[in-house]
Amino acid sequence: MPYTPSGFFCDRLIRERERRDGEGSLSKPLRFSGQDFTALKQECLTKKCLFEDDTFPASVESLGYKELGHKSNKVKNIVWKRPKEICENPQFIVGGASRTDICQGDLGDCWLLAAIACLTLNEKLLYRVVPQEQSFSEGYGGIFHFQFWRYGDWVDVVIDDRIPTFNSQLVFTKSAERNEFWSALLEKAYAKLHGSYEALKGGNTTEAMEDFTGGVTEFYEMKEAPKELYKIMKKALERGSMMGCSIDSLVPARFETRTVTGLVKGHAYSVTAVEESQHKEPKVRLVRLRNPWGQVEWNGPWSDNSKEWVSLSKGEKDKLQHQSAEDGEFWMAFDDFKKNYTKIEICNLTPDALEDDKIHKWTVSVNEGRWVRGCSAGGCRNYPDTFWTNPQYRLRLLEEDDDPEDNEVACSFVIALMQKNRRKERKMGANLFTIGFAIYEVSPMHGNKQHMQKDFFLFNSSKARCKSYINLREVTQRFRLSPGEYVIIPSTYEPHQEGEFILRVFSEKRNTSELNLQEFRHLWNKIKQWQGIFQHYNSDQASSINSYEMRNAVNDAGFRLNNQLYDIITMRYANESMNIDFDSFISCLVRLEAMFSKSHTNTSPPYYTDPRSVCPLLAMQVWLPYMVM
Repeated sequence: MPYTPSGFFCDRLIRERERRDGEGSLSKPLRFSGQDFTALKQECLTKKCLFEDDTFPASVESLGYKELGHKSNKVKNIVWKRPKEICENPQFIVGGASRTDICQGDLGDCWLLAAIACLTLNEKLLYRVVPQEQSFSEGYGGIFHFQFWRYGDWVDVVIDDRIPTFNSQLVFTKSAERNEFWSALLEKAYAKLHGSYEALKGGNTTEAMEDFTGGVTEFYEMKEAPKELYKIMKKALERGSMMGCSIDSLVPARFETRTVTGLVKGHAYSVTAVEESQHKEPKVRLVRLRNPWGQVEWNGPWSDNSKEWVSLSKGEKDKLQHQSAEDGEFWMAFDDFKKNYTKIEICNLTPDALEDDKIHKWTVSVNEGRWVRGCSAGGCRNYPDTFWTNPQYRLRLLEEDDDPEDNEVACSFVIALMQKNRRKERKMGANLFTIGFAIYEVSPMHGNKQHMQKDFFLFNSSKARCKSYINLREVTQRFRLSPGEYVIIPSTYEPHQEGEFILRVFSEKRNTSELNLQEFRHLWNKIKQWQGIFQHYNSDQASSINSYEMRNAVNDAGFRLNNQLYDIITMRYANESMNIDFDSFISCLVRLEAMFSKSHTNTSPPYYTDPRSVCPLLAMQVWLPYMVM
C-alpha cells in the first residue's frame, strides 16, 4: 500500500483526539466497521427481522481467499445457518463457559482456541471479551457482539449469527454441547476482525491472549530461564497477569499423552499461585498449577497426598492444600516445575485490564509508528548507512526496583514491538516482517539531540537488544538496566520494508521526569508569558480562543511554522467548535518549546518547513519522534 503522509498523520491525529475523549477504552470501545450494536439490535427488534451483516456477509468472501476461496472444493457444500436452524433450543452459554465449550473444527486455529480456553479460567476477563446478557430467547435479533484489544484500542465487533455448516454440523469451532454457540460466534467475530476465517490459520496462542486482554507476553524456555524466574512469576501474579506453561512433545502423535508422573505432554496448564513455605527450613518454593481438564494431576513431591506435607504446620498446610483430590489443581516444588516443564508464558495485563486498585499493575507507555521506505525504514544494525534513520524513542529509567533482597541498582521493564495488520493483509500477499529492536545508552556528553545521527551508532555499541530478530507479530523481552537515559530503535531486519507498528514499554516504576527549581522557574515564566498571549486573543473572555487566532498567538510566542503545520495544530488541539481552551493552548506551546529548544542551539526564531520532521511528534505523541516514558 503506497505511503501517504497526510493520510497517515491525519489518522493518528483523529485517533489521538478520540483517545482524549475516552474512545477505544474498555468502557467506550471503538465501533468496528462503524457498527453500533445497540442501535442495530434495536432496529432489528423494531422491524421484527433478523440482522444480516453486510460487512461480513454469509459468503465465500468471509470464508477465505485461497484454501477457502472461490476456487476451492472445500467451500462448495458449506451452508450458512443460524443456530435455530441447526438445533432446537439453542443457547449462548450452557452452565458457564468452560474448556469443553471449545472443540476445534476444520480450521488450523488451535492457537486461538487454546487462548479461549485460558480465558475461561478468569470470568472477569472472559466477560469483557464475551459480553453477558446475550441470548437466543429474550431480545433475540440475530445479532451478537464481542470485544477485542486491537493495537492499543478496544473495539466492539458486531456479527450476525449465521455460521458455516456442512450437513447441519458446524464446520469450524463448536462446543461439546450441540446447542451451545458462544465459542463459535466468538471465533466468527475474531475472523471478521481479521477479514476472513482463513486468515486465522496458523498462529501463536499469545497473539490471541493479548487480543483478549491488551496485555504483553513474555516467553521463557526453562533451560534458558533467568535465575530470578521465581520472583518474576510471583510479581506477575501480584499484577494479575495470566500465566501458562507446557511440556513440549517431540513426537506430534503423542500430544496430550500422560506421563508416569501424571503430567501431560503437548498440553497447556495454568499457573495459579507461587508460594514459599514459612515454617520449613530451608524454605521450599512451591508452584500451584491447574490442568484445564479438571483432573489428571502431578503425583510427585508436594502432590495432594505426598509425604512432604507433614513437614508443615497444620495451619500452613490447610492454607495451601485447600483443593480436593482430582480437581485438576496441584502443588509442586519450583525445582520440579523447572525440570518437568519446557516453557512458560506470562501475559502481563495493562492498567485498564483490572480494576482492583489493590493489585499492583504495570505502568505502560504505548507509541505508534511507521517504517517508511526512503525515510525511516532503515533495517537492523547490519545496515549502518540507514539504521540511524529508524524511528527512535527515548526512555528514562529513574527509580530502581523495590526488592530488598537484591543489592543491584537496576530498573526492570519489558519492551514489546508489534507489527500491525499483517494477518489481515495476507490475502494481498503480506507476510510477517522479521523485526526486532536495540537499546542504546545516551550519556550527557551526547547533548540534547532529539534524533541520534549515524556517527552515534557507528561508535557506540548497544546496551541491550532483543534476543533475535524474528518473524512473529510481536517481539518481547524483559530487561534490567541501571537508571539513566536510553534510546530504543525498533526496526525490520532488512531496510526499505514499509509497515506500521506499536512499541510498548511496561515498567514496574513510573518513569517520569522531575523539574528542579531552575527548570520550574523557567517553565513558570514561560507559562505566565503564554497566559498573557492567550488573554490578549481571548477578547470575549470565553475561556478559549478561536482556532483562526491560533496562528497569531503561536507567532507571538516566538514560533514560526508553515501553513501545513498550523493546520495540523488546529486539528490536534481545537474542539468541535473550532476553539482552543487554555489547557490545550499551553500544552501545544510546551511541546513546541520542548521540540525547538532541543533541536536548535542558535537563538534565532525556529522555522520548520518539512512536515515529516514535525508530524510524527504532533500526530503520535512522539516528538521527532521523541518519547520520554
